[in-house]
Amino acid sequence: MKLTIIGSGYVGLTTGACLAEVGHHVMCVDNDARKVETLLAGKIPIYEPGLENIVRKNVMSKRLQFTTSTEEGVNYGEVIFIAVPTPPQPDGSVDLSFIEKVAREIAVCLDSYRVIVDKSTVPVKTGERVAHTIRRYAKAGVEFDVVSNPEFLREGSAVDDLMNPDRIVIGGNSDRALALMQKVYEPFVAPVLVTDINSAELIKHAANSFLALKISYINAVSEICEVSGADVEKVAEGIGMDKRIGRSFLNAGLGYGGSCFPKDIAAFIAIAEQLGTPFTLLKEVQEINSHQFTRFLDAVREALWVLKEKKIAVWGLSFKPNTDDVRSSVAINVVEALVAEGADVTAYDPKAMDKFKELPVSSKIKLAASPLEAAQGAEALIIATEWSEFASVDLAELRNVMRAPLIFDGRNLLDPTAAQAYGFQYRGIGRGTLSAVPQA
Repeated sequence: MKLTIIGSGYVGLTTGACLAEVGHHVMCVDNDARKVETLLAGKIPIYEPGLENIVRKNVMSKRLQFTTSTEEGVNYGEVIFIAVPTPPQPDGSVDLSFIEKVAREIAVCLDSYRVIVDKSTVPVKTGERVAHTIRRYAKAGVEFDVVSNPEFLREGSAVDDLMNPDRIVIGGNSDRALALMQKVYEPFVAPVLVTDINSAELIKHAANSFLALKISYINAVSEICEVSGADVEKVAEGIGMDKRIGRSFLNAGLGYGGSCFPKDIAAFIAIAEQLGTPFTLLKEVQEINSHQFTRFLDAVREALWVLKEKKIAVWGLSFKPNTDDVRSSVAINVVEALVAEGADVTAYDPKAMDKFKELPVSSKIKLAASPLEAAQGAEALIIATEWSEFASVDLAELRNVMRAPLIFDGRNLLDPTAAQAYGFQYRGIGRGTLSAVPQA
């Protein structure tokens, strides 16, 4: 099939590349001419494992192409995916101006039947508004259908999520459109759930909100563990063995962040309020997430007393491992808080340092070439992102380069007993504080 993706950001680029990989012919549209040139050269502006190889391969095979022309894209694809940003507004609601603009641009270019697909994460009833907008601006009598097809990509494993999805959700009320959408996804082996548009739109917000709820739940439990002397890792393992609950997203830490969860939870709260059905549970999820971060910083302050002029190493800047995305990263929040109190911060991240350099706070800290270099002379180490590289660090070498043996493990990445054995005072999340074993 010939398919068009409007928006070549994270979702659009990954979706387009993977659809080309399974044999479709895909044209991605983006209004950034420099980005299009980069993509046509087979290079990508983000780090996502495996994606650059797929882009390069399919550009060379001419199954994947890029353009800045919406008209060219509309004329090309039988199915047109809208994958543009839906950023949050100050009140938490979703800014739909990019969606509305693209809907108008598609409308004026339509001259024959197309399926228009909302791929961006949007509030319920957005599909109805997209259809209304296209109908208003399109030529009289032109045929089209609007479908919702939410994405469920996890940064760091997005290629696998697309190539091996656990479900495909298609929301629509036209047999003609649904037949084309099922043809799009025919190469993928996964259950397909067909719903109405409104249900499909709600599924994405409801799914992300539930996952955020699981994270906040275990973080709330971690505070009880610290006070009672229990180990949150063992508690999470025990409740996660229940098949009705599952172990995933029960990792206590600094809280959720990134480009999806904070935005989607705020949006779902706003959607519910606009519909007259306040979702108070999600407000508590937000509160727990915020409290977890505050509690962690309080522990750092308690141990170091005064942060001003203290040399502190921070491992991790991305919001999660296997991505260079620093948007709404809790690790960045940690760095900003330390800098605000006058700490001397040196940070390291395997992939996110180039993106971090674009942030204002980057001018106020040092960046290191390795974890051990970041820890050189440090009076405390904060682990803010759970990169596997940090878990395999040589604790003996780490102890030798640090001025003071103090670790704040914001992701429960290290073995507390091992850290203690190497002379570290270790503070994890929901694990209490372990004092160093006296060295002979």
